[in-house]
Amino acid sequence: MGTTREIPAGEPFELSGQIVTLEPAEGDREAEAGPGQAPAARSAPFRKAENRMRATRIMANLRVADVDAAKSFYTRYLGLSTEEFNMGWVARYTSPDTGANLQLVTRDATAAEDSVISVHTDDVDGAYAEAQELGYEIVKPITTEPWGVRRFFVRAPDGNVINIVYHQD
Repeated sequence: MGTTREIPAGEPFELSGQIVTLEPAEGDREAEAGPGQAPAARSAPFRKAENRMRATRIMANLRVADVDAAKSFYTRYLGLSTEEFNMGWVARYTSPDTGANLQLVTRDATAAEDSVISVHTDDVDGAYAEAQELGYEIVKPITTEPWGVRRFFVRAPDGNVINIVYHQD
């Protein structure tokens, strides 16, 4: 496990590959210093490494017009012959030899936009809170779907829509 340290407000640091600078929340600033004195450094709240979003698996979501029409290329030619599930609009295919896999998706059944990848995590509620704290656009609010997964969609700064998901295997 990595080490943690307090980061004073205004000091840049790396978070998920981006350089960010935290500012104290309103009402969290130190009292004004006297003439000629600098205010004391104060730590801005942030999620420690052990409390951050943790991806346990990442799955490509490949857009296809028709899952059944597309699957023979992926199952026969690419060797992803194990069909883990097929809900008509989404299906997962895996290689029994290597574990390589992907999902074929026609159109998400409950979201207005489709995601390019599905990122599995053990703490989807924590990931949702962190995405909100960091100011990322939530494309689909956190939901427990009828088929048993709990998920939300977030837009990455590059515009890609990411499905953050938890389900018990």
